[in-house]
Amino acid sequence: MSTFPIEPLLHHSSLRNNSKIYRGARGLLPCSLNLSSQFTSKKLHSIGRSVVGSRTSLGLRSSNHRRSVAIRASSSDTAVVETSQSDDVVFKENFSVQRIEKAEGKIYVRLKQVKEDNWELTVGCSLPGKWIIHWGVSYVGDTGSEWDQPPEDMRPPGSIAIKDYAIETPLEKSSEGDSFYEVTINLNLESSVAALNFVLKDEETGAWYQHKGRDFKVPLVDDVPDNGNLIGAKKGFGPIGQVTNIIVKPDEPGADVQEKSSSDLTKERKGLEEFYEEMPISKHVADDNSVSVTARKCPATSKNVVSIETDLPGDVTVHWGVCKNGSKKWEIPAEPYPEETSLFKNKALRTRLQRKDDGNGSFGLFSLDGNLEGLCFVLKLNENTWLNNRGEDFYVPFLTSSSLPVETEAAQVSEKTPKTNQEVSDSAFTNEIITEIRNLAIDISSHKNQKTNVKEVQVNILQEIEKLAAEAYSIFRSTTPTFSEESVLEAEVEKPEIKISSGTGSGFEILCQGFNWESHKSGRWYLELQEKADELASLGFTVLWLPPPTESVSPEGYMPKDLYNLNSRYGTIDELKDTVRKFHKVGIKVLGDAVLNHRCAHFKNQNGVWNLFGGRLNWDDRAVVADDPHFQGRGNKSSGDNFHAAPNIDHSQDFVRKDIKEWLCWMREEVGYDGWRLDFVRGFWGGYVKDYMDASKPYFAVGEYWDSLSYTYGEMDYNQDAHRQRIVDWINATSGAAGAFDVTTKGILHTALQKCEYWRLSDPKGKPPGVVGWWPSRAVTFIENHDTGSTQGHWRFPGGKEMQGYAYILTHPGTPAVFFDHIFSDYHSEIASLLSLRNRQKLHCRSVVNIDKSERDVYAAIIDEKVAMKIGPGHYDPPNGSKNWSVAVEGRDYKVWETS
Repeated sequence: MSTFPIEPLLHHSSLRNNSKIYRGARGLLPCSLNLSSQFTSKKLHSIGRSVVGSRTSLGLRSSNHRRSVAIRASSSDTAVVETSQSDDVVFKENFSVQRIEKAEGKIYVRLKQVKEDNWELTVGCSLPGKWIIHWGVSYVGDTGSEWDQPPEDMRPPGSIAIKDYAIETPLEKSSEGDSFYEVTINLNLESSVAALNFVLKDEETGAWYQHKGRDFKVPLVDDVPDNGNLIGAKKGFGPIGQVTNIIVKPDEPGADVQEKSSSDLTKERKGLEEFYEEMPISKHVADDNSVSVTARKCPATSKNVVSIETDLPGDVTVHWGVCKNGSKKWEIPAEPYPEETSLFKNKALRTRLQRKDDGNGSFGLFSLDGNLEGLCFVLKLNENTWLNNRGEDFYVPFLTSSSLPVETEAAQVSEKTPKTNQEVSDSAFTNEIITEIRNLAIDISSHKNQKTNVKEVQVNILQEIEKLAAEAYSIFRSTTPTFSEESVLEAEVEKPEIKISSGTGSGFEILCQGFNWESHKSGRWYLELQEKADELASLGFTVLWLPPPTESVSPEGYMPKDLYNLNSRYGTIDELKDTVRKFHKVGIKVLGDAVLNHRCAHFKNQNGVWNLFGGRLNWDDRAVVADDPHFQGRGNKSSGDNFHAAPNIDHSQDFVRKDIKEWLCWMREEVGYDGWRLDFVRGFWGGYVKDYMDASKPYFAVGEYWDSLSYTYGEMDYNQDAHRQRIVDWINATSGAAGAFDVTTKGILHTALQKCEYWRLSDPKGKPPGVVGWWPSRAVTFIENHDTGSTQGHWRFPGGKEMQGYAYILTHPGTPAVFFDHIFSDYHSEIASLLSLRNRQKLHCRSVVNIDKSERDVYAAIIDEKVAMKIGPGHYDPPNGSKNWSVAVEGRDYKVWETS
């Protein structure tokens, strides 16, 4: 029995909401702590160093009282800390975390002969779920990999036709109480069906299960091409002759059979033999757990005592450090430390929590100096499982409201005076940066008419602008004002709207494409996404790209009709609003997919051509470009390439631009979108996009400028400057108001990884060869999306090499985009580790890349002097020197290091 790997898309349950309690210190009695049983003498072991702690008693006596805190493990689900009211609770929070476990099972396929001419094919799965088989057939004489629908008599009860190429049939439990789900298909062997193709889908999660990255294929004749995905091949049936000339299909009644009759085919199918084959399948399931943290301060000693308890199973290690001097930078505190604590690379401490008496979870106590500002930690379950707080470290602040500075009357008066010297200085410096950027922009224009190497000069100037912009943004991030508790509360009540008009975000964005080509089929995709909001936030995503929201002729949404009707196959307008609010609540911005190039008409003109629109935007044929031969538009000629499936909109018309700007602003206000993904921007001039961005003021915007790379005799050219120049030209036409997907980088990664030609990943000047090498702050890098992958597969990334692609884009500059199908797949943990690294090391769209190696079998680079990476089967280690490199993430043919 042969086995094959399965690549599933995974599902995780939603996180629970957190609840916070902050309390200040007021009028509490002094106390003493007796924690000697928790903090004992021990030796801390680390590589090359040991730290010896002395036995310390934390029995503390005040002049008035002596109270003690008794710590014991409870037989219930929580550890009990018995303390007097004199212990001030300064922080208390219950964090929700998710532990991902892998459930393993099998997919099985059985071909069985019921009667002489009656055969059945059974497909089943041993894992629970709402399983659907998405299937079709290939007919004799077909070329390519396209599916067709099977004959009517082959379709099991409950089957639904999907367009004209597939059928979806639910799997049912094989018997009551059985964990097996299966479906049986009666094969029509008198038809000219050559093979049956299928994939499995879990409707509850939207996960698709394939075979070696391709469709499962069950051959019913002996000449079906073997692309490595055949089931039962060469052992399921014997020699049954060649039937490639038979081209009859079941939807051609009465057609003549060429060279072979159906009876001949039936005879030759008698070589079929029964077979049974099964393949392993794994599915990650998320279990919700919690981490409870309580911080207390003893007024008599000012010691901070932190209790951490969790219901996580097994051994749990706290990887921790303390914070001081207004920074969240980890530092090692003074001794004593809890039991089973070790030093980690001179940067942090590791403490294994103690198991509770009943075995349900663990707990630990940490006694820390009162002058510290906080405790930072993450949890480690095993060598590959780390848990944090939505992509950030858990942070326990020790400062209470009584510790905050009290504002004096003199300070209040000074606030009312004009700008301080510091404010004037900052303003002058800011104006200086703005002036420099303007001068550089003028320099770009002045070089256009000179007979010099214009492109090289412009690239150098753009790089200088990038550096200035990064410097300006670092000033913005570093100037975080300190507020009193009252002013914070007042600000929360007012909640002034912050408008960002650049369309390029902060530079630290990580984009998640929140759908695939099949997401509309459930009819409740918005609701399904809401369940994943907490998990996506915990992974570190900052921006979510939602599918097109409007009424559409096609269910996927890319053939919009009434722009103001937001009830789509993905859900209702109210569900859309709830989804946006949910993601805002967890700190994720949301992009709407705006299809502005074309629009489907409501009515025909006098010639029977669909070019008259209804709904709120009831345009006539003046809104359609004049040079589209299919739709008889009376507008001006198109400013871009035509999309021939629907009327192309003439954006040169004032009334069109006015209506689109109003619609975008309405979407921002009514739905709450933070920005846009702009579909097929090749179809209209980028200057119109600038107009739309200036009006709608998005936080982030990215356009899909897609065309072919350069090839010579079928081989991709090394130099792809012309391709990326076209994308840069479009971005420039928008005045940089929107970025663009870096199609150049995707294409080069394809060939480099598929053909083991990693030298392609460095251009002639030693820089990244895509848009990210020229204009990184406007480049949105990706390896797959709903068009290239999913069930369309128009330009699928090389199978098995996806993690090399993510190791590249998640460590390099640009804004990386991760495809939904890959997040919820076997790649989940590896992608999570790379996301955590990018956030931890604060890599951003303008990070500096130094390519260290680009050879046949390996590419390596160092980013911002703090992250090193390599992809490819070849060997690479970061250079030795002052930096201490440690492996952060590694997998098949890739490795990433970070400085320690």
